[in-house]
Amino acid sequence: MPSSTHPPLADIPLGDLYALLRPITLPPSKAVFQNWGQTFRCTPLSVFEPDTEDQCALILELARRESQTVRAVGVGHSPSDLACTSGFMVRMGKLNKVIEVNAEKHYVRAQGGITLQRLHAALDAHGLAMINLGSISEQTLAGMVTTATHGTGIAHQVLSTHVQQLTLLLADGSRVYCSRAERPDLFVASLCGLGSTGLIIDIQLKVATAFRLHEVQETFKFDPVVDRLDEVANSAEYVRLWWWPQAGDFRVSAMDKTKEPKRPVGSWLWHSLIGFHVVQFLLFLGRYILPLNIWIGKFTSWLVKDKTISVDDSLNIFNLDCKYRQHTTEWAIPYENAQACLRELRDWFESEFADPHGLRPHCPLEIRFSEADDVWLSPSYGQRTCWIGIIQYKPYGFNVPYRRLFRAFEAIMARHGGRPHWAKAHHLRPDALRAMYPRFDDFCRLLADVDPRGIFHNEYVARHIFGREGAPFDERVFKERRV
Repeated sequence: MPSSTHPPLADIPLGDLYALLRPITLPPSKAVFQNWGQTFRCTPLSVFEPDTEDQCALILELARRESQTVRAVGVGHSPSDLACTSGFMVRMGKLNKVIEVNAEKHYVRAQGGITLQRLHAALDAHGLAMINLGSISEQTLAGMVTTATHGTGIAHQVLSTHVQQLTLLLADGSRVYCSRAERPDLFVASLCGLGSTGLIIDIQLKVATAFRLHEVQETFKFDPVVDRLDEVANSAEYVRLWWWPQAGDFRVSAMDKTKEPKRPVGSWLWHSLIGFHVVQFLLFLGRYILPLNIWIGKFTSWLVKDKTISVDDSLNIFNLDCKYRQHTTEWAIPYENAQACLRELRDWFESEFADPHGLRPHCPLEIRFSEADDVWLSPSYGQRTCWIGIIQYKPYGFNVPYRRLFRAFEAIMARHGGRPHWAKAHHLRPDALRAMYPRFDDFCRLLADVDPRGIFHNEYVARHIFGREGAPFDERVFKERRV
């Protein structure tokens, strides 16, 4: 489709422009932004909540005149300061309409601010479903796309690769369509664009006929899983692992499509009372009694020790309960390095547990897989990938130590060729990222072309992509209580 442009806005007097935006400008009492994990907070200069694409164009016009940056946000589920800004924030949650569902050609077109939960409901009404999913569906569709969100499955690429077409508002206010056939560089860059290529207005997404999954979960010891990792990763269409280093246990989840009747697994006693409330209380105690964290890890591994078989709609199998607010980091390593990396992690954990003053993680690590892709900044760019994530829960919202734990974990990931998940906090700067991503400079050149004034360069983008340093660009600027 040919590009189109908004009517000129330059003739609108500045006062009239402010007046037009007043109905969608949030009052100061509602202008503070905090991400879901309650790890980062910011107070933007102004927060807008547009209902229409035209209002988005007005916001961009004001930003150009006032030399301000613009940051579009969804629900703020990213556990980093990716969504934070000291400039203009645009909350896209009201741009949440389903525009078209085509069951015959298996695609859906929807506005970028729609949550995956709302999208699932629209797809289900037409007998459709997303091809793959990550662990949550609270995030927006645009947020999923611009961070290269991934699910699991050794033959499945990151979820951004299911996008067929994007409609963007560029920094100059022009409305453009892009796809692999039209403006392909802009398209591929935007599939993990970190919100820096333009405002994502709507997305056309390839989907599948609705399907159920048959999931088998079993617990094994470390060596039988890691020694046969390739066999395990290929044992089903979708495979994910949880590893409790405190207990030396792996929980293997193997999922395949099925036509069997539904057979969900779960009980209030185990999954709510004990699996949520009792565990959270123990995590709270672990803040003060650090040796207890090793026992907590063993206890939570024991809670899910038995083999389980469940059959349910794909959404209900893919998605998980994130349980509590958390600090988290996740890295993608080349699949061929996964065994060596996991063994080094095991040796490190065992040395920490043997040290009376060592680190005491209290949670399992999550391990997933994805196929190589060609998205410029995707951590799976050019390589089949093993994703390894570590978290530290915040029981009842209280903070917990995590910095030393994460830094040591990240050092091991880096030694095995790891790339950090963009939506999660990391400390890498352009020189390190350029060495990881062959198309990094192409991405920077494209941004210079479509946004020469840096309107979409919030602190995160300025820091990690362009190397800006100093207090306004330090990741600690937006940090909540530091531990």
